[in-house]
Amino acid sequence: MPCTIKNNTLEVHLDLPKEGYSYSRFDWSGKITEVKYRDIPMTTIERTDNIDPDLFGKGLYNEFGIETALGFDEIETGDWFHKIGVGALKKHNTSYLFSDSYEIRPARFEFETKANTLIIRCVSETLNGYAYLLQKEFTIKESSLLISYQLQNTGEKSIHTDEYAHNFLAINQAKISKDYVLKFPFHFKEKGFEMFVNPEQQLTLNFGDIGFNGNPKEQFFISHLNGIETVPASWELQNLNHKLGIREHGSFSTNKVNLWGWEHVVSPELFHQISIEPGKTSEWSRTYEFFEEK
Repeated sequence: MPCTIKNNTLEVHLDLPKEGYSYSRFDWSGKITEVKYRDIPMTTIERTDNIDPDLFGKGLYNEFGIETALGFDEIETGDWFHKIGVGALKKHNTSYLFSDSYEIRPARFEFETKANTLIIRCVSETLNGYAYLLQKEFTIKESSLLISYQLQNTGEKSIHTDEYAHNFLAINQAKISKDYVLKFPFHFKEKGFEMFVNPEQQLTLNFGDIGFNGNPKEQFFISHLNGIETVPASWELQNLNHKLGIREHGSFSTNKVNLWGWEHVVSPELFHQISIEPGKTSEWSRTYEFFEEK
């Protein structure tokens, strides 16, 4: 059964590791499928074109190693490598592609619940000298959601990867329009963008704010909104019509901020770079605040 943690203000729905989404991309350890603030939906799904929703993202799904999965380049085709938070994946190509379908040997998962808190652990097997223990703790307090991460390196080799939350957002199910504004705590430098896909010119960039000229029928994408700078891990999305908003704050600074979206969804993404020596543990957190403009 799906799990719900809630109080009088916030309601967070999660699928447990072997429920719902079962593809090889997103982290299974705490799949946040929906968040409601004062009974108003604040998140949405990746696709609305009648494709099986359990193959794609929704809510506040996160992912480890979107570009390079752990140990992939060190093994032969047919061998197994780690996808942190999922399990072992079977290598079938020469380059790792997050969108590919891989045969999965799931990790071992454990979970426990407390008042307003859910804890999920992902225990990996050892593959080619790599092993880990991932723990995520989800806690709500008033109108905020705190996700605390602990990633322990239990193997013999160093872990070098990254993690981000995809954040499939739509306030009160409102499609993307002039009513939305997305704010970042730094100024944009378009020359520093690694990729800028804005086919209908629906995005307007102004210092650290992004506005929308209308409803984009095609997907848009910006890689490295921050250019080459390291910046605070933070953003704020408001819907001016509904007078509601969402903020995310990471406990880390980031050197990679991406943005993806479509007609029904906008996804600001804050990447956290991770390097852990054997026997060591890395800890970080993401806090989401939901608010109403007076």
